[in-house]
Amino acid sequence: MQNRGYKFRLYATAEQETMFGQYAGVCRLVYNLGLEQRRDWWRQFKANTGIAISYPSQARELTALRAEFDWIAAVSIICQQQALRDLDKAFGNFFAGRADYPTPRKRGMNDAFRFSGRDCQWRKLNAKWAVVKLPKIGEVKFRLTRDIPGTVKNVTVTSDALGWHVVFSTEVEHTAPPNFGPAIGIDRGLVHTIALSDGTFRDMPKEQLNLLDRRARKQARKLARCKRGSNRRHAARKILARTKAKIARIRLHWNHERTTEIAAMHSVVVLEALKTKSMTASAAGTFDEPGRKVRQKAGLNRAILNNAWHQFETLLSYKIAERGGELRKVNPAYTSQCCAECGTIDKASRESQATFRCGHCGHTAHADTNAARNNLRAGTQPAPRSSVRKPLKRELKRAT
Repeated sequence: MQNRGYKFRLYATAEQETMFGQYAGVCRLVYNLGLEQRRDWWRQFKANTGIAISYPSQARELTALRAEFDWIAAVSIICQQQALRDLDKAFGNFFAGRADYPTPRKRGMNDAFRFSGRDCQWRKLNAKWAVVKLPKIGEVKFRLTRDIPGTVKNVTVTSDALGWHVVFSTEVEHTAPPNFGPAIGIDRGLVHTIALSDGTFRDMPKEQLNLLDRRARKQARKLARCKRGSNRRHAARKILARTKAKIARIRLHWNHERTTEIAAMHSVVVLEALKTKSMTASAAGTFDEPGRKVRQKAGLNRAILNNAWHQFETLLSYKIAERGGELRKVNPAYTSQCCAECGTIDKASRESQATFRCGHCGHTAHADTNAARNNLRAGTQPAPRSSVRKPLKRELKRAT
């Protein structure tokens, strides 16, 4: 069984969009109240009742809360229960060491609510349009850009700067077919988004992204000049958010296309095991021990995040597994300094960002392609220890 999500743009009426905002606000309130109760009142609750706070206890209190406040009762209880389930799962992940401590949900960042699949039915109107029936909201039209296979388990209505969307989380029966495609190594970079071991490159549409990025910077400067709390500032913030959402959508679309292409053609894909979160940490340091080259490091962090290395890896991992392939990760140490032909590790061989010239055997290649071939060799055919040769200082002096 495979879990898949299918996202579509909703075309709701003005009345329905108002209800969406109300549903998202109430679900956010229920989540934050449950978080505050678990964080600040768990000792008193256990002392008075003898049991710990859990989803069943909070679900019972939710029933009493709905009986007291009509504006909470006006929102379907299904999505409110789903918010409490999200909170319970967040605490479970925290205590298991899989995530950080849960934080409150914020307006503008967590505008979403979810129903169970059995409570939401959808049907096609024609080849391009469909409607989904949401509890207490009614039927809402959405653009049917593709079919929705499998059994719908959850239906989530979410908002971003580009409007409201619906996400169908489905469960699909799937058996991975045998995959006999060739193996390939990939190196992720900054100048070229990804370099393949066959000597080709795949680059994001940087002209389009740079145009939108310049527009976002201009809009950010305009936003900074607006008075806080003014209508003009609110409008400028919405325009900036739409531009950034378009950038994110272009980046995601490109990653979907490239990962689908690679997964369909290859049975084994080898990547470097990069820890993007650690690589993009700030170099500011502390007041007592300030960092060095903070602005340069900030530019590097921004370039890494703009190339969406982690997003590429996440999409590729499930797509290649769906097609019967395998994603392997190798140690990234010395992959940019090692010669793909003779295995000699020499920092001086990396002459520039794009040029690799081995000082031992004379092999010349693009530096990213050479690193991708090292990844492929490490992930499929590890070189014998005797063939990986690190030159001595006296041999380097003799060569010069």
